[in-house]
Amino acid sequence: MFEDSTFESGQRIKTKARFWMILTGSINGGILILLILIPLIYPEALPTALMATVLTAPPPPPPPPPPPPPPEVHIVHVQSEMMNNQLTAPTKIPHNIVQVTEKEAPPSNFGVAGMEGMGGSGGVMGSMFGSGNAPKVQAAAPKKVNISAGVSTGLLIQKTTPVYPPIAKAARVSGTVVLQATISKTGTIENLKVVSGPAMLQQSALDAVRQWRYRPYLLNNEPVEVDTTVNVVFTLGG
Repeated sequence: MFEDSTFESGQRIKTKARFWMILTGSINGGILILLILIPLIYPEALPTALMATVLTAPPPPPPPPPPPPPPEVHIVHVQSEMMNNQLTAPTKIPHNIVQVTEKEAPPSNFGVAGMEGMGGSGGVMGSMFGSGNAPKVQAAAPKKVNISAGVSTGLLIQKTTPVYPPIAKAARVSGTVVLQATISKTGTIENLKVVSGPAMLQQSALDAVRQWRYRPYLLNNEPVEVDTTVNVVFTLGG
């Protein structure tokens, strides 16, 4: 040993160090392999408490509480006292029987006070159903009605032909002038106004229609005023 530590010994020191290194590595490797193989070959050698903790699954959560039961529905069977659309006798007689008294019926000859003189002793109702002479009610005729242009043409008794304006004829203007008019109870024209038509022909149409006369329009054999339209046609060939 002294020789190895103080003097050069060639390759002996290196050879011994390599030998011990190989031997130590082999021993450590064998111990490591044994530590790995023993649990695989003998699993019962592992600690039971640790394995139970690692391998055991946690318990499942408790189930939810059951829903509350539905409320009870009481079905009441009502037995009708009708059988085949006919009343049946009751099964028991009540102890207390209440008598219902009806009021007196109103008199048959009823009417409106103060109306005895209108056709009978029973007032208004007596005048309607009795033998008396009731007054006749007649609806009043309306003050004014509307009629079409065709109806008013049938009532025309005097017609004045309108004068064709020379300026309109020179300009080759033709067409129909529509007028709104009121026929009075005597057949004259009132409230005459233009609705539509060429401007050059309107005044001539107004002057002619104001002279027209109609038969009175009768409603319920009474003459009434009527509103109507009048069409005045201007043609270049006429």
